[in-house]
Amino acid sequence: MKLCILDFETVSQNDVSLDGITSLAETTVYGSTKPEEVAERIGDSDGVICNKCMITKEVFEACPNLKYVGLFATGYNNVDIDSATQHGVVVCNVPSYSTHSVAQHTFAFILDYFNRISEYSKTVENGDWVNYKLFSYFYLPIFEIKDMRIGIIGFGDIGQQVAKLSLAFGMTVLVYTRTSSKVDAFKRENNIGDEVRYCSLEELLKESDIVTLHCPLTDDTSELVNKKTLRFMKKSSLLVNTSRGGVINEQDLADALNNGIIAHASVDVIADEPMREDCPLRGAKNITITPHIAWAPKQTRERLLKIVAENLKAYIDGNPINQVN
Repeated sequence: MKLCILDFETVSQNDVSLDGITSLAETTVYGSTKPEEVAERIGDSDGVICNKCMITKEVFEACPNLKYVGLFATGYNNVDIDSATQHGVVVCNVPSYSTHSVAQHTFAFILDYFNRISEYSKTVENGDWVNYKLFSYFYLPIFEIKDMRIGIIGFGDIGQQVAKLSLAFGMTVLVYTRTSSKVDAFKRENNIGDEVRYCSLEELLKESDIVTLHCPLTDDTSELVNKKTLRFMKKSSLLVNTSRGGVINEQDLADALNNGIIAHASVDVIADEPMREDCPLRGAKNITITPHIAWAPKQTRERLLKIVAENLKAYIDGNPINQVN
């Protein structure tokens, strides 16, 4: 099998190995690939593996040998699935590999905000503690998250892991999901009572101290967070997004932050990545932004590559797994 990897640098800074994949096929590896280079680089390859490169209808038409698309990701919105199916191409993703790392990043945002970790560290660096007369100062208010209400939008593996962590901190969990039966099953499996409950989106936004997004980007969720829904939220609330940037209307969020509609936002994803200079969230007040790293601990990426290799081997053996079309 002839294989092309288009954007290995999206999953490695020379700290994880491709050997598990390259040992299975005659492989050409590119660190990154421009959109106009995709079809040419795939060429007569039988398979391609990528993360964010767009595999469009035009690519499938230009690469008739292509029969397998593997993804370094759970999401597959960069692949024209209808065209892949029409051309007899198998598309395989990697589900659930980053559940713990994304849930961890979600709580890193929450704890950093309510404990003002970054801000207090800066005061110490600036000499405030050296120059203070008492053993401690706490002029920046901090808060316990116990007894707060956290609203989780989307209740797949990551949303459920965030719920478990929330319960460990003594929080009440509100859930909005299109499949309410997931909440009932979660409560039964974990012997949980009224501390977790399903509710409408409006109710969740109005009652939650923290709103955290864990839903896929679909037609139904595109710009789910917008001028109207932001106004349902408490002025003291924190919005967290580790899902997809397109779930938020970024101009509406920037306006809400700049005008005190909500207290703070912490986001790991934006609509256009890498960030454009004119991104509305760049320079907005009361926001913390990380560069899409929630999925990126080394152990998580090693797990990802292991599953990508397993997907490829299963396809070669004639028994595809994690196929999305």
